[in-house]
Amino acid sequence: MTDAATKPLLAEAARMQSFIAFDFGMKRTGAAFGTRMLGTARPLPTIHAEGKARFTPMESLISQWQPDALVVGIPYHPDGAAHENTALALRFARQLRGRFGLLVFEVDERYSTTEALANGARDADAASACIILEQFMRSLDVPDLGGTA
Repeated sequence: MTDAATKPLLAEAARMQSFIAFDFGMKRTGAAFGTRMLGTARPLPTIHAEGKARFTPMESLISQWQPDALVVGIPYHPDGAAHENTALALRFARQLRGRFGLLVFEVDERYSTTEALANGARDADAASACIILEQFMRSLDVPDLGGTA
């Protein structure tokens, strides 16, 4: 079930068609582009930069692909508890909102890198961004079974 604050955002996301997802890392940030029409994501070049320097290649990707919104994977411990990287990824999502003026959706990314490596990914960061984005796009197609709208 979706909480009341999230419902309007998800309804807006359901009208959107294209997204860039980021798998945030301190030194590397995986990226992927996907469309709802195809329901799949394709890896984009992993960004090898830290701090503010990472935003220049991100700006190039956003300019080239013209997404309707961005998606950021937010890491949590297996039990759902937040940790240091959770706060850093949430801060990164806020920075993207402010810098690019696009909606930014946050997705629980637990086990995305593990799944990417298990699938034999050569670039686990980009593959993880694909997994995050495909998970997000699937969530847009799931009806809200929580009752009232």
